[in-house]
Amino acid sequence: MRNRPESFETLVCVTGQHREMLDQVLKIFEIKPDYDLNIMKQGQDLYDVTSRVLVGMREVLNDGMPDVVLVHGDTTTSMAAALAAFYMQIPVGHVEAGLRTYDIYSPWPEEMNRQLTGRIATYNFVPTKNSFNNLVGEGVDEKSIFVTGNSVIDALHQVVNRIDSDTNLANEITRKLLSLGYDITRTYNKKLVLITGHRRENFGDGFLNICSAIKKLSETYKDIDFLYPMHLNPNVRKPIHEIFGANLNAYDNIFFIVKIPLSFPSSMTALTKIVSNFIDMDICAIKLPSMSVSIPPTTAFTRPLSSNID
Repeated sequence: MRNRPESFETLVCVTGQHREMLDQVLKIFEIKPDYDLNIMKQGQDLYDVTSRVLVGMREVLNDGMPDVVLVHGDTTTSMAAALAAFYMQIPVGHVEAGLRTYDIYSPWPEEMNRQLTGRIATYNFVPTKNSFNNLVGEGVDEKSIFVTGNSVIDALHQVVNRIDSDTNLANEITRKLLSLGYDITRTYNKKLVLITGHRRENFGDGFLNICSAIKKLSETYKDIDFLYPMHLNPNVRKPIHEIFGANLNAYDNIFFIVKIPLSFPSSMTALTKIVSNFIDMDICAIKLPSMSVSIPPTTAFTRPLSSNID
């Protein structure tokens, strides 16, 4: 679609979850949603998210009348949007398809979300050959599977190019990081490890073990900076304080960003400075390596502007 914009009309629908992070992502990628379901409610659970997305997508699909609905990843949003498209007999394209643990409760509910979406999908866009093999092993037609690479890596490169070409943006992000407690210029002569973690599978002992490992690594490798933007969830923050203590500023090479979530552009800036390995706490514990940038759930659907598409 990007290479042939004249052939497709692309409409974007967002759910409005994680509004602060969503707005950052939309701004940096210069995306203007055509539809916003605005489903976020205080104290909502998976029943609420599923039902609101499902009902909300009914109106969106009736209005947009797409030829294909694209959903991304393994969120409940993606599963519900795929189901809504299925109810209207609209083909679904699943981006980041084929990831599997084959344990429906780990990660929960993501594993079941992606399996259900995979059963609905007509087109499967997989990041790796392993994902391709997973789907083939499940009986999916090979002709419907396309190995595209990791879409998050594509997003990373796109944002890096944007930052590199915009001095004002780069300076703004550098100042923002400094105000939050990290001087990115330290990376001019140091390696950096960026750490994230939030998955519920790691609550409790999982996070305690991971934090203990990070502390040991930081003590062993004094010449490496460890940057950890802390998730707001108390289940994530409590074990950090249990391992590192009340004063998180007491360490020379560990930097905790505690005030607000690290912005998407700031995360990208940090990623561009990484020379050492990237650590995603969640992934280390339960899944294959990938980038830890979390792009809020979106749904895009397309309709050809011309029927003469090869």
